[in-house]
Amino acid sequence: MSTEIVRALDENGFDMPFPIQETAIPFILKGIDVIGQAHTGTGKTAAFSLPILSRLKRNGPVQALIIAPTRELAVQITTEINKFAKYINIKAASIYGGQSIKLQLDQLKRGVQIVVATPGRLIDHLKRGSIQLDAVRFVVLDEADRMLDMGFIDDIKFILFYVSEDRETCLFSATMPPEILRLAQDYMKEPREIRLNEEELSLDTIDQSYLIVPEKEKYKHLCNFIRKRDHKQTIVFAATKQRTQRLAAELKQEGFKAITIHGDLSQKQRDIAMYRFKKGNEDILVATDIAARGIDVPAIGHVINYDIPEDPLMYFHRIGRTARAGATGRAISLVSQDRVENFGRILRQTQHRIRKLNEEMGISVPVVRQQQQRRRYHSSSYQPRQGYGGGSRSRASFGYRRGYGDRRHTSSNGNSYRGSSSDAWGRRGKFEKTR
Repeated sequence: MSTEIVRALDENGFDMPFPIQETAIPFILKGIDVIGQAHTGTGKTAAFSLPILSRLKRNGPVQALIIAPTRELAVQITTEINKFAKYINIKAASIYGGQSIKLQLDQLKRGVQIVVATPGRLIDHLKRGSIQLDAVRFVVLDEADRMLDMGFIDDIKFILFYVSEDRETCLFSATMPPEILRLAQDYMKEPREIRLNEEELSLDTIDQSYLIVPEKEKYKHLCNFIRKRDHKQTIVFAATKQRTQRLAAELKQEGFKAITIHGDLSQKQRDIAMYRFKKGNEDILVATDIAARGIDVPAIGHVINYDIPEDPLMYFHRIGRTARAGATGRAISLVSQDRVENFGRILRQTQHRIRKLNEEMGISVPVVRQQQQRRRYHSSSYQPRQGYGGGSRSRASFGYRRGYGDRRHTSSNGNSYRGSSSDAWGRRGKFEKTR
C-alpha cells in the first residue's frame, strides 16, 4: 500500500481494519478473484477499493468498474474512494439514473480512472459510446443479491460482455443464493470465497427490544421513545410511502425535526433529504426499506421499526443502520397484534437477545383473537413473497451467528486463514495459513 493511501487512511481515522478488509485485501493485491459475504457497514468498500487503488495507473483511462444496485450506494462508494485517493492522481465518478447525463459526460471528459455505476445508466453510456471499458482490469459487483432481487442480472451479463476476460473480478453479497454462485462460476476465475466466521454486522453492540401494542397506539409509543432518546439521530421505518409522509407530518406537528425518503421522490429530492439528515438539520428520517441498505450515516443511534418487515432478513438490514463501525445503538420494534407471528420469525432467526418491553413498561400484551391471527397485514403495501419459507430458513443463511472471535476465516477450498491488522494495510506481518 502506497504511503499516500496510508496517509489518507490515517486522516480518515482508519486504524484497525475490519475482518472483511484484513481477509480480502491480501487476495485482491495478489490478483485473485474474491467472493465476499459482507453486509453494508462492515468496511467492504475499503476492502476492494484500497488494493484496486494501489494497482491502478494514475491519469490513465477507466481501469476499474464498480457496479452497485442503487444510486445511493453508488454515491457512497464514490465518496469513500475519493477520500482514499486524496493524495494520488486517481479519480472516481458516479454514473446513475436520475442525474443529468450531461453532467456525467462532463465528468468523463475530464478523465476518471474508476466508474461506479448502476446497471441501467451504465448501459445507456455504453450504447452512446461515452464510456469505454476496453482498459478495465478490475470489476466489482457490490450487493449482488440486491441486484438479483431488482432484476439486474441480465444487465450485468450484458455489461461484462464489454469487459476483457483478462480482468480481476470481486463479488460482494450479504447472502449467497444459488443464482449468485452461478454468476460467480460463469464470470470469475477460481475465486476465493470469504465467509467470515464472525458476525460481520455486530449485533452485540445493538440493544434490541420490542413492544407489542394495538395498531392504534403505535404512534403514541413512537413519540414517547423519540422523546426519551439521547441526541443521536433516528431512522423510523414504515411499510409504505404514504405512511412515511403521514408519520413525518405528524412528528413535525409534535415539534420534532423529521424528513422522509422513499422511492417516489426524485433523485434531487432524495439527495436534499439525505444531505439535511447527514448534516443534522433534521434528526429523524422516516423511510421505507429503500433506506435499509446502502445509506451510511455514522451518527444514527436509534432505529425504530414502526412497521415490522415481511422478510426477517430486512429486519437485520434495517437495524444495521445503527451501531456503525463499532459504535453502539438501539433498535426498537413496535409490533401490532396482527404482526406478532411475523416478528416471531425474526426472533427465531437470531441468537441475540431481543428484549420484550411490555413487562418492563407495565403494558399488558393485547389479546390476539383467532380471526386476527388469520388475517393478513392490513397495509395496502402488503404483497406475499413468492417462495418465502418463513421460519424454515436456517440462521446460518442470514450470516448472524456469533460476535467477533479470533478472526479466523475459512475459504472455499476448506483452508482456514488468520490475518493480522498489519496484513490489510500492508505495513508489516504476514498472512498465515492455520488449521
